[in-house]
Amino acid sequence: MTRDEFLALALQNPVNAAIIDELRRLALPDAWLVAGCLVQSVWNALTGRPIDYGIADYDVFYFDADTSWGAEDAVIRTLHARLAHLGVKVEIRNQARVHLWYPDKHGLPYPPLTRSTDGIDRFLTENTQLGIRPADNDFEVYAPHGLDDVAKLIVRPNRALNFSAANYAAKAARWKALWPEITVIAAE
Repeated sequence: MTRDEFLALALQNPVNAAIIDELRRLALPDAWLVAGCLVQSVWNALTGRPIDYGIADYDVFYFDADTSWGAEDAVIRTLHARLAHLGVKVEIRNQARVHLWYPDKHGLPYPPLTRSTDGIDRFLTENTQLGIRPADNDFEVYAPHGLDDVAKLIVRPNRALNFSAANYAAKAARWKALWPEITVIAAE
């Protein structure tokens, strides 16, 4: 799958397109639409399902050196207000803050990040290590493992620092129930 083919399929989902448009307007630092909403939109297009089928939420990452909760909360409130008309769950996280709360919430280490793509690099699965962001009149695509697994409907573990085999198994089982066509590579 080429970058342009991936973009065309992912942006068939009008929610993805609307979020990207809002990111362009807001000009948040190092802001990306990431993860499952992208790959699952592509899976839906490839398998003939409604484009938003099975998508639990839409994830936005940005990176702002202001790691206060107040600053992140203001961004969350602003983006939620601007996207409320979509009627979907949007999760917005300042990747500069993740190390402050992740260990307490998940019981796993999480050293500080230096940019949003560092957070993408730590996703549980390689196929969701994806990001799209506006760039001038085009898009930048971040896909460190390429797009072959996305095109072939393959779910593969990403053995990042915060990898959890149990969390991977749970996520893969949820996806397999929704998209039985996918191939799940075992974590072991």
